[in-house]
Amino acid sequence: MPSTVDPSLNRRKLRIELRAAREKAGLTQRLAADTLEWSLSKLIRIETGTVSVSVTDLRALLQLYRIDDEQAVAALEEAARGSKGSSWWTRHNDVLTPAYAQYLGFESAATSIRSYHPIIIPGHLHTQDYAMALLEPRVDPERAQRVVDLRMERQERIFDEGGPQASFVLDELALRRGIGGGPVMKHQLEHLLTMSARPGVDISVLPAGSGAHFSTLGSFVLLGFADDDDLLYLEHATGSLTSGNDMDLMARYQECFETISARAVTGEAATELITRIKEECGRR
Repeated sequence: MPSTVDPSLNRRKLRIELRAAREKAGLTQRLAADTLEWSLSKLIRIETGTVSVSVTDLRALLQLYRIDDEQAVAALEEAARGSKGSSWWTRHNDVLTPAYAQYLGFESAATSIRSYHPIIIPGHLHTQDYAMALLEPRVDPERAQRVVDLRMERQERIFDEGGPQASFVLDELALRRGIGGGPVMKHQLEHLLTMSARPGVDISVLPAGSGAHFSTLGSFVLLGFADDDDLLYLEHATGSLTSGNDMDLMARYQECFETISARAVTGEAATELITRIKEECGRR
């Protein structure tokens, strides 16, 4: 029976468990590759989760790493069979950068998402009209619609039952920035109120007078995982991913999110502020 798990998640499972098994066996990537008469790049691609793994190659690795527990082997073989094929976002490849496609793979496996954007409402929370209004000045209509379609499908997957715990700090000035005009903003703010009432979604608002902080000039997303280090995605023209290898930068953004969360209004106060701004939009 074919796996219903996205291939990127099976590749991620193999990436984590095979790397851990190699390290436990006391082998470097170079030594493991040389022993199997593989190129080093092949092993690196497997351990970064960028390629599928055949069952034959998996068995060679497990023999080298002396993994013979039947249950563990069966689970990894199932992951290897499910590592082939395309992920849901590949049909949107024409509007994806490689960095963002890689990010979507990690986001699909995250157990928590924490996000902040100093200029606009984060893409996880966009309505279609708001997203189109953002894109239209710089992207042709057909391409803009493709990007919006990707964004909407991504939202469906994130906010589906059993999805990650999602926390967003919204900047008050972003809520007041009239993207697309009054009706578009009013609908967008109504959407925020709807989302804030959903289980697993936490929306707070950073007041306009909160002052400077580490991410005043840029946006970021922190992804948390049950079985791996946190991951940082910095949103700019090309996007960039930062893993636990850069602990100093990761710590700065983790501290930043805690700082702005402490300054933000939450719960009923956040709802009241969003509602007040929405009513102001209705009077424009």
